[in-house]
Amino acid sequence: MNFAISDEVVKDLEQFTGFLRTHLEPELAGWYKKEAIPREFFRILGKDGWLGFTLKNGEFLEQSYLKQTILLEHLAKISPGVAVAIMAHISLGMVPLYLFGSEKQKKIYLPPALRGETLLCLGNTEHKAGSDVASIAMQAEKAEGGWILNGTKAYVTNGAISDLALVTAVSDPDASRNRRLSMFLVDLSSTGVTRQKLNKRVWLPSDLTRLSFHNVFVPEENLVGQQGRGLQHVLATFTQSRIPISGLTLGTAVGAFEAGLDRAKTREIFGKRIVDFQAKSFEIAELFTRIEAARLLTLKAAWHKDQGKDFRMEAAMAKYSSVEIAREVGIWAADLFGAASVMQDHPVHKFPLDAWASSLGEGTQDVQKLIIFREIMKKY
Repeated sequence: MNFAISDEVVKDLEQFTGFLRTHLEPELAGWYKKEAIPREFFRILGKDGWLGFTLKNGEFLEQSYLKQTILLEHLAKISPGVAVAIMAHISLGMVPLYLFGSEKQKKIYLPPALRGETLLCLGNTEHKAGSDVASIAMQAEKAEGGWILNGTKAYVTNGAISDLALVTAVSDPDASRNRRLSMFLVDLSSTGVTRQKLNKRVWLPSDLTRLSFHNVFVPEENLVGQQGRGLQHVLATFTQSRIPISGLTLGTAVGAFEAGLDRAKTREIFGKRIVDFQAKSFEIAELFTRIEAARLLTLKAAWHKDQGKDFRMEAAMAKYSSVEIAREVGIWAADLFGAASVMQDHPVHKFPLDAWASSLGEGTQDVQKLIIFREIMKKY
């Protein structure tokens, strides 16, 4: 087995690190204070080719998931909240449109999304429907020339800044659970759409927004994929997005670990550095090993996706393992800083909270274990 990262990806990482140093790091404190990411940042990302796709000879091509995962890890070391905003635009917005959209939809909407000029989000979770996607209640009623949408999507990343949302709704109420839902592309400037930005404390400076739809007309041509296949479309989207969110969560763990290690090397207590206590040195060794194990699982999942192999189990294992270590190392690092870590402006403060957020996105830990178990039973 060859564990080496290609020279091309190494070069991309060097360029991306330079990009972040120029366009992200000097601005980040202001974004956290305003709790908002400016639209212009997405346009700069698009201009420099960092939005997950490549347009070649008129054809859209997904960039390597190995590359995307590595880049997200390095971004999340600096800011998991900025990383999730970018990931949501690509993996929850552009990807389902790329996978299930009509040729006309892709031709109209993907080019400006790739340039960062049009932002996309996914409206799926509701107050009473999260892990059980099939139980969503939002209604899509057939009308002349299209559909009328009524309902609310509770927690939408990028909902405050996006132009378009891919929304799941019940289009066939009398059908079976697997055939009730359809997916629609909704212009968020439409009459009847309202937005309420929520006061969250995780994954800052990205937004989490409630989207409400009251008699919103969606033209027939904005049905995404097949009618009655919305559940399958959104679950397939989540299966793919578990790979980049694993890279993001891994970066959260690495950012916390590096902050904690730096603290342990410089802080003295009882006459010696924290790092010189054997108990702490053993913790450092264990956490580093588990981070590396999560990284290998994550890169394996990305490699399986890039090779066209089945990656359902690998993606779930990567998500599960990266969340477990990110949650643990986030708290460990915060403990090393003591009372200072509870201050919102402290650099380590975000990591335990953002690791907690990662445990909820793309399915809870129990959902990951359920997927892993089902895949095991298929094999045996």
